[in-house]
Amino acid sequence: MKIEVKVPQLSESVSEATLLTWHKQVGEAVSEGQNLIDIETDKVVLELPAIKSGVLSQILKQNGDKVGSGEVIAMLDTDAAPTAAATKTSSAQAVAGSAAAVMPAAQKLAAEKGVDTANISGTGRGGRVTKEDVLNAGDKAPPVAGIPKPELGGRIEQRVPMTRIRQRIAERLLQSQQNAAILTTFNEVNMQPVMELRAKYKDQFEKKHGVKLGFSSFFVKAAVMALQKFPVVNASIDGNDIIYHGYFDIGVAIGSERGLVVPIVRDADKLSLADIEKQIADFAARAKDGKLTMDELTGGTFSITNGGVFGSMLSTPIINPPQSAILGIHATKDRPVAENGQVVIRPMNYLALSYDHRIIDGREAVQFLVAIKEALEFPGRVMLDL
Repeated sequence: MKIEVKVPQLSESVSEATLLTWHKQVGEAVSEGQNLIDIETDKVVLELPAIKSGVLSQILKQNGDKVGSGEVIAMLDTDAAPTAAATKTSSAQAVAGSAAAVMPAAQKLAAEKGVDTANISGTGRGGRVTKEDVLNAGDKAPPVAGIPKPELGGRIEQRVPMTRIRQRIAERLLQSQQNAAILTTFNEVNMQPVMELRAKYKDQFEKKHGVKLGFSSFFVKAAVMALQKFPVVNASIDGNDIIYHGYFDIGVAIGSERGLVVPIVRDADKLSLADIEKQIADFAARAKDGKLTMDELTGGTFSITNGGVFGSMLSTPIINPPQSAILGIHATKDRPVAENGQVVIRPMNYLALSYDHRIIDGREAVQFLVAIKEALEFPGRVMLDL
């Protein structure tokens, strides 16, 4: 029996996707549940598993083709036997191993550097070549045939198409800048109380909950407490209406090989520090392999981005529409500060709140950021929900 292989249903906000890499060729045997192809949307990379065992009898759409929801891209024959040529090629690929799938960001970087990914051993999930693999290969990898390897001081140019997610990031950032009256306010927070609390309980916390106690959960909880005090920061604009959200879905920006992704911690006000840490750790792990779902990347009422993990000292983050505000946190560094008339050294972090001035007044934005500062400098309030 012949079965149509179709593109899965995409979310309403995604009109089309791009076929990345076929993992099977015509005539090759396929097991039920085995991934046939990777499909990239502007949010995630999806795997398309076979719904039945059989032989891939026909490929209708090739790598790089644009496809839509429900479009037929191949045919699977459940009664056919694999061809000898396909079986031989499959065996050779299994031995070769190094010719594994290449993640989109790795493909882009390899093209820029003129590196042949076929000579790189992938360390990603399923042996996939990651951006880090390409970076680590560096000058050790031979150049791609026909593409000159860039040299220091040279004037070589290479044109590489944006990935779908990079196109989407560019589109949304431009939309945010054009459609919102963005203003940023700053404050500083003494992170010593949080650091002392974390140092005191981190071993017990990890032993009990099976996850490390980081700083992310404190920032999420502090943000929720401030949002509860200033609901307009958790609101959004729809035409001439302001929509006040009675829930707290916090987007946490995570840098991945494919670009910046912002998975959503749903109902963060109802979660414990351990629950939040587990969700963020899970998001980070799956973002690396492009395994986040579209639902996990959709929605959100407020976002947090942490440039500090890359060493940023200060920034003005851009709002993620249709949200009305975003919190930027940065690297914590020892700095001299005045306390009770004396200069002391404290681990300080600069906070930045970018907000849509159309609905959030400066007074509310400043007070909101002060509320986050107070929650972090007195973390007992976060722990006890005071």
